[in-house]
Amino acid sequence: MKQRILVAAVFVPILFVVLFFLPPYALTAVVAVICAIAAYELIHAIGTNGNRRISIYAATIAAIIPVGVYFEMGQIVFRAVILLLMCVMFIEAVAAFKTQRQISFAQILTALFGGAIIPYFLSSLISLKIMPEGRLFVLLPIIVAFITDGGAYFTGVFLGKRHAFPRVSPKKTVEGCVGGIVASMAAMAIYGVILSRATAHDINFWALLIYGLIGGVVTELGDLAFSLIKREYDIKDYGKLLPGHGGMLDRFDSMIFTAPAIYLMVSVLPAVIV
Repeated sequence: MKQRILVAAVFVPILFVVLFFLPPYALTAVVAVICAIAAYELIHAIGTNGNRRISIYAATIAAIIPVGVYFEMGQIVFRAVILLLMCVMFIEAVAAFKTQRQISFAQILTALFGGAIIPYFLSSLISLKIMPEGRLFVLLPIIVAFITDGGAYFTGVFLGKRHAFPRVSPKKTVEGCVGGIVASMAAMAIYGVILSRATAHDINFWALLIYGLIGGVVTELGDLAFSLIKREYDIKDYGKLLPGHGGMLDRFDSMIFTAPAIYLMVSVLPAVIV
């Protein structure tokens, strides 16, 4: 627990500086690194029969996608690199068929998921950042994800009695899940109050509450989704990069769901009128 708190105490302020103060290209570089590491961790954790090239292919593609989003070419870059990755993966699979290094269809899908889908969704942070007044918007998924996780944890510790998904996440409780969503909505309301006093923008508080509600739900779903993968493949953590937290994917698993959800809601239902 001490390691977990210490890493968070160092990591969170740095992340805030990158998100709020530094220009979008700095965030793009950070997201590219996170995506590359996450792709490598996922494929390494699930296993590729010793074929390290698959991890390298996926990590390289994963780093390219955020750059494409930064240059507002996300759609075309995503289609190009996922096609390239799919072709390379099937070439490897055909070449290794009926050998000790045989690549299964599930492993091909894992490479596509880790190398393209995850980076594309995480790149929603960049899409938020490059919006007008983007430094205000890019904090939304971070606040929702972190507060939901914290709210769920502390509510579960103090009030949790009924296990929600014992076969996937034994420590999650029904009370914790509800507490996380309530905490997310409260955090969005507080953020709205701060923005209304610190900026000249009009704030739609009902929209912010919807962000908190839907964002809280998808945050918990993201955490459960990657816990499910770990249970299926009998692994504790995706990596050891962050002491007390596991790997990069362990820390950003919920963000893979939260960031695109918030981006879609900001695009369809603006809460901050710039």
